[in-house]
Amino acid sequence: MSPQPRLALSNPVGDETRKTTCYMCACRCGIDVHLKDGRIRYIEGNRAHPVNRGVLCAKGSAGIMQHYAPARLEGPLLRSGPRGSGRFRRISWEEALGLATEWMGSVRRTDPKKLAFFTGRDQSQALTSFWAQQFGTPNYAAHGGFCSVNMAAAGIMTIGGAFWEFGAPDWDRTKLFVLFGVAEDHDSNPLKLGISKLKSRGARFVSVNPVRTGYSAVADNWIGIRPGTDGLLILALVHELLRTRRIDVDYLVRYTNAPWLVIDAPGTAEHGLFARDREGRALIWETVTEQAVHHDLKGARPALSGRYQLGDGRFARPSFELLAEKYLDARYAPEAVAAETGIAAETICGLAAEIARVAFEEEIFVDQPWTDMHGARHDGFVGRPVSFHAMRGISAHSNGFQTARALHLLQVLIGAIDCPGGFRYEPPYPKPVEAHPRPHGRAEHFGSEQPLAGPHLGFPRGPEDLLIDEDGRPARIDKAFSWDAPISAHGLMHMVIANAHAGDPYPIDTLFLYMANMAWNSSMNTAGVIKMLEDKDGETGEYRIPRIIVADAYASEMTAYADLVLPDTTYLERHDCISMLDRPISEPDAVQDAIRWPVVEPDRDVRGFQSVLLDLGARLKLPGFVDARGTPLYRDYADYIVRHERRPGIGPLAGFRGTAGDRVGRGAINPAQLERYIENGSFFTHPIPAEALYFKHANRAYQDFAVKMGFFDQPQPVIFQLYQENLQKFRLSAQGVREPVAPESHRARILDSFDPLPDWYRPLEEAAIDRERYPLHAITQRPAAMYHSWGSMNAWLRQIHTANPLYVPGSVCDAAGLADGDWAWVISPHGRIKVEVARMEAVNGATVWTWNAIGKRKGAWGLDENAPEATKGFLLNHLIHELLPPKGDGLRWSNSDPVTGQAAWYDLRVRIEKAEPGAHSEPQFRPVERLGEAPDELRYGQEWSS
Repeated sequence: MSPQPRLALSNPVGDETRKTTCYMCACRCGIDVHLKDGRIRYIEGNRAHPVNRGVLCAKGSAGIMQHYAPARLEGPLLRSGPRGSGRFRRISWEEALGLATEWMGSVRRTDPKKLAFFTGRDQSQALTSFWAQQFGTPNYAAHGGFCSVNMAAAGIMTIGGAFWEFGAPDWDRTKLFVLFGVAEDHDSNPLKLGISKLKSRGARFVSVNPVRTGYSAVADNWIGIRPGTDGLLILALVHELLRTRRIDVDYLVRYTNAPWLVIDAPGTAEHGLFARDREGRALIWETVTEQAVHHDLKGARPALSGRYQLGDGRFARPSFELLAEKYLDARYAPEAVAAETGIAAETICGLAAEIARVAFEEEIFVDQPWTDMHGARHDGFVGRPVSFHAMRGISAHSNGFQTARALHLLQVLIGAIDCPGGFRYEPPYPKPVEAHPRPHGRAEHFGSEQPLAGPHLGFPRGPEDLLIDEDGRPARIDKAFSWDAPISAHGLMHMVIANAHAGDPYPIDTLFLYMANMAWNSSMNTAGVIKMLEDKDGETGEYRIPRIIVADAYASEMTAYADLVLPDTTYLERHDCISMLDRPISEPDAVQDAIRWPVVEPDRDVRGFQSVLLDLGARLKLPGFVDARGTPLYRDYADYIVRHERRPGIGPLAGFRGTAGDRVGRGAINPAQLERYIENGSFFTHPIPAEALYFKHANRAYQDFAVKMGFFDQPQPVIFQLYQENLQKFRLSAQGVREPVAPESHRARILDSFDPLPDWYRPLEEAAIDRERYPLHAITQRPAAMYHSWGSMNAWLRQIHTANPLYVPGSVCDAAGLADGDWAWVISPHGRIKVEVARMEAVNGATVWTWNAIGKRKGAWGLDENAPEATKGFLLNHLIHELLPPKGDGLRWSNSDPVTGQAAWYDLRVRIEKAEPGAHSEPQFRPVERLGEAPDELRYGQEWSS
């Protein structure tokens, strides 16, 4: 039969279509941009793209209005009024780059650490981090510390990968899918496609979230958990699986450190560490020979319980015995956690039973022989068709790191990591911690006009890797990798302004921000941050933060606080690289990366930030950006993408390498590489061999494939770290028995939060306040139609959300005498806001919530001063402080996870009181001056253009 031509669902609306990559959220979907007379007329999904298969959400379709937004900056700006006024004068690019070079050059010559370079959701961290490393400042990080470092660090340290950008459920085979704390804005199209597959196959979908919106609304079961208690619920599930013995013991023995012997010697520097042989290999107790042998001895039969004496006289126990002993304790029983979580014991028991039933009674088998790293041949892949997915809802708590570890522990116990039907890795993951760098930035790592010896961000293996000086003081302005936040793998972006203002641990000279709205939506304590940005030294009269350079495409609230503004292009006017060196678009079955390219040319005096950064690098004569004669190495970012090599044959893009464009992963530079990507729809995909598709952590075929692709230079199998020795090293330092010894002020905090087995403790702010006085949790979610603050000024998307009410449970409304449309005061220990109320029943009864990022400051984003976003929209940020309440010892800790420094903005507790009717939300701030003109109305086909 001859195939029928595919029905065209849309007709061309322009005279040309160009394919590129969307930037309206983190999905990185493929899009077709229709052009007519050189202007964008329509954006739709690219049906050939592996991420979205043609599906496109409201955000992606509205990219046309992101491009033609009245908020776009028109050219470089130099502040001409007080900070925060929004008054600037236009200057040339030569003057702007000259000033930036002068300011930063002076810092680099005298004290490089006094430049703090932090970026928002820029998706080009492979370049920005390399630039900061060559500059020589230790003070660089991206937005992850504010967003998701708990997810990334916990996942990589436990299973060598993580949820979201590092892995995905096996949508085609999963029979039970459990979703924790995921709102609708992130990864929306892949999740929608995946959930539709589940629904079409009759698979069961359970959502654990305090609010039933979006994905939770279409779940078969919604579990409306109390915020901050997800970890306790998960460990109750672990308790039930252990109690009923519904775990995959063979999987634990093969792929985890469950049999590894843990030294039992309280009070010594080795207590709780793994027993090792002379080569440093962890030991197990072999049950046949009854002796300790190294863990990877082929054919060994390890013990999972018992206490054994080693040859040197020390005693040790398998880590699994410690695990079972901990979680079988009655405090983790469903009945014991029901009140704290707000979930009935029957529901917890039912979910545990369903997880076990599907995992073990609906086991699946993929008939594909494969060989493991020990050389053992297997007939096929055994699948446990239970999968989990999680994001910010469990991450943005001060106990989020341990909660995320607990969820990975749950997956491992049933054998559901990278198997058919379970969670699956996305290349270049999995990678063990040992494959990641240690952080660099101690005093010995940098000096004037010298690059750092290595990358800023990484994973400490113990306290000896902290970035502190001889007196224990932090080397970084955000105090990342110090005793305050030892494993802050993404930095602490939310603490930069507060610490710089306080001069703690030292003052800075220049704050360089890219696409980071720190004066409004990207800070926890908005009013406090604004005051810090405006504050001047009482003696000199100069600003406490002397210079601020902001690069952005739009006139955000933060732009008003810049001394110098470097205007970026929109995502449709520049080159971008969604790189294998950063966060590619890989799927579990394929290696994938992508580009953006200028589908239209800018009609303003703006430049792509990446090219500007390369220009600044050349002007500053940074190594890696100029040759030995001082000549720039790269013409622009497009040239950098093609010709930059991190190692010989390894560059930003994996596809179309080699002089003929026929190499994959490793290969020589191909001058036509970008053209090949554009011809291919702006993406590249390379399938993983069938034998390598599953069990990537222990699959020889995959490990060989990864080496061939250039992910690493030798196989790096992953052994799941259920018991995390690196955390125990910090506890030993806090006990004073291991060097370097933790400061006395930090010891209790480390002992409480660095348990080597996943743990739950009450969120720190919640534990420090009067919970009866502030009985309600207050959280935000991002709506499906918005993504970060710059999405909510989009002319089309504004018609969906122009203001955000506070959603309040019916029982709370009744108690406070509130009805729809009433106004209420929401009061926290830090502040109060006045908001409009909407009654809602599909929410945890102790939780109020709102949409995030809708509220705007008057004058920002090109919006009219009377726009509802500015008059009725609001932020919960005004109720949050970047510091925890004082304890009386003179110290104020960061309101963050003590392990990773993740901002804990979901720990907020409030009370609510009825207010007099009003016309606008409170607080209101003085307007900033709007940059340029803007229309009263913006219509499709009549886009505003200056």
